[in-house]
Amino acid sequence: MTDMDGVLVHEERPIPGASELLAQWRDTGTPFLVLTNNSIFTPRDLSARLRASGIEVPEENIWTSALATAAFLKQQSPGGSAFVIGEAGILTAMHEAGFIMTETDPDYVVIGETRNYSFEALTKAVRLINNGARFISTNPDATGPSAQGVLPATGAINALITKATGKEPYIVGKPNPMMFRSALNRIGAHSENTGMIGDRMDTDIVAGIEAGLHTVLVMTGISSRASIEQYPFRPDEIVSSVAELLSPAVEGEGGGELAAGV
Repeated sequence: MTDMDGVLVHEERPIPGASELLAQWRDTGTPFLVLTNNSIFTPRDLSARLRASGIEVPEENIWTSALATAAFLKQQSPGGSAFVIGEAGILTAMHEAGFIMTETDPDYVVIGETRNYSFEALTKAVRLINNGARFISTNPDATGPSAQGVLPATGAINALITKATGKEPYIVGKPNPMMFRSALNRIGAHSENTGMIGDRMDTDIVAGIEAGLHTVLVMTGISSRASIEQYPFRPDEIVSSVAELLSPAVEGEGGGELAAGV
């Protein structure tokens, strides 16, 4: 399993070695999923976005926090209702899971990623939660990357709503190991022979550790060598980029253990 932003691509640009590693997994028949906390886009959108960057990932090989959230809520309340703040990724996933979108007495308020948070929608979310709707969020990422620097993300909006309501959200995406377990089930894999490649210590790595996966931190995303020291846990491996994970036949030197299916 691998994260997307910061591991395979960075602001629409492919990270060296990413396309080759995915091709190596396909050639060796190694099952894989691209996991992302990004709930803005549907898997089809993300597949097209990756293809435009020169990276081929079929939509069935993409598992998002939106899909994980919708699957969890479908299990909790089949045919339920929700007020959702977000984009096509979470809205489509919730519709496909059989949920009714409503602003009147919903079972859940679901917060996803968007670049267009409105004060009106946030006010409505706060009032609905105060009136008894259960508070759900796709992910806890406080910031996201952009070409101009960091952007406030879902976690920052979660904090705003928590401050206004006094209620914490249940977060389904990384670092909740539930997202990893649902992803493992999707490809019929077992934690003992599955690895997780990510760029964030606070989501990818800690969730991978808690799910019993072999964890690999890359330095092409949000983490730095100095930031690793802020955490009491460590990944199994730290590499400069996914290029270091290519097998000798592809790369010409070491680093093939994870690509072989660890």
